Amino acid sequence: MANAPVLICRPGPRAAALAEAIAARGYVVERGEVMALEPLPESQAHRNAWLDFDRFRRVVVVSPFAAECLAEALDRYWPQLPVGIDYYAVGAATAEVLHRELGVRVHLPPAGDGDTSEALLGLGSLQRLDEQPVLLAAGEGGRALLGDTLAARGAQLTRLALYRRRLLDPDAAFRRRLASGDYRALVASSGEILEHLARWCSRAALHQPLIVSSTRLATLAGTLGFRRPVVAAGATPAALAKAVAEEDPERADVDHDDLEKG
Repeated sequence: MANAPVLICRPGPRAAALAEAIAARGYVVERGEVMALEPLPESQAHRNAWLDFDRFRRVVVVSPFAAECLAEALDRYWPQLPVGIDYYAVGAATAEVLHRELGVRVHLPPAGDGDTSEALLGLGSLQRLDEQPVLLAAGEGGRALLGDTLAARGAQLTRLALYRRRLLDPDAAFRRRLASGDYRALVASSGEILEHLARWCSRAALHQPLIVSSTRLATLAGTLGFRRPVVAAGATPAALAKAVAEEDPERADVDHDDLEKG
C-alpha cells in the first residue's frame, strides 16, 4: 500500500483544490468523475426572484456552485447590488465564492462547528425570522432540513433550485480500485455520492479508511457497510487532507513531531 492512491470524487473545479491539498501532504491522488453539476434553465420563478431580489432580508446559500449560479444571475439583473441584505453560507468555500464574486460579507457557522446546515442554523440571527423574506439558493433535491427549519422559524421562504446533480458511473480504472480496495483512503463529502459509490465497493474497500466531512455522513457510511469512517473537521480541502494524514499512522507521527519541534 506504500504507493496506493487517495481516491477523491468531488465534482466540479473544487476537486483540483482538494487534490492539491492532499498531494501537498505527499500522497498520490486519483480522481473519479462520479457527479456533474449542471445549471438549470432560467424559469419564471428564477426571473421573479432576481427582479425582486431587493425585497429579501436574508439570502442563504448552500454550496459553492449555488453561489456561482447566484452571482451570475445577479450580475445580469443587478449591476449594483441592493443594500440591506444579510448573506449566509453553509461552508467557507461557499462564503469565499460569494465574497469574491459579489463583494459581500458572509455569515458562517462558528469555527469548529463544521460546515453543515445544522451548524448554520445555530446562528443567533437565524433563530427568529418573523415574516422576514428569505431566499434559499440551492441545488435541485438535497436535504430539506435548512428550508424546513427556516420556514418553521417564521421566514417567508423562497427556495430556488439553481442547478441539478447528475450521477455518473465511475470509469473502469476507478471501479477497479473500488472492487479491489487497492487505495489508501476514499474521500467523500456528499451523501449522494457516498451512496452511489457504495454500489461498486467490495468487502476490502469497505474496510479501507473513508474520510467524510460530518458525523451525519459517518452515520450514513455505517449504514452502507463502511467500517472505517473518519470525520474531518469540515469539508474544506485543508480539513479533508489533514484527516487523510491523521488516518495514516506513519504520517500522523511525522505531523505530531513537526508540531512539537515548532
